[in-house]
Amino acid sequence: MSLIELPNIDEKIAHQLQQAGISDAQKLKILGAEKAFLLLREVNPKVELKHLFVLEAAIEGIPVERLSKAKKEELEMFFELCK
Repeated sequence: MSLIELPNIDEKIAHQLQQAGISDAQKLKILGAEKAFLLLREVNPKVELKHLFVLEAAIEGIPVERLSKAKKEELEMFFELCK
């Protein structure tokens, strides 16, 4: 499955993920949102918390709005550690 077929992944993010070495949905799922975020940040140092949410939701196959509060809090803590 291509990245663009995942929910929340637009062409811009898909292109940046490919530049980061994440070529398809399977590789994204294997890496997980946190590792993919770190690779994405190497390509685009301006990535934000919302990008981490987008990656996690894409992996889960849901719209960003449906991420659980607990998952968002977990990702927020990871993001703070990355600063």
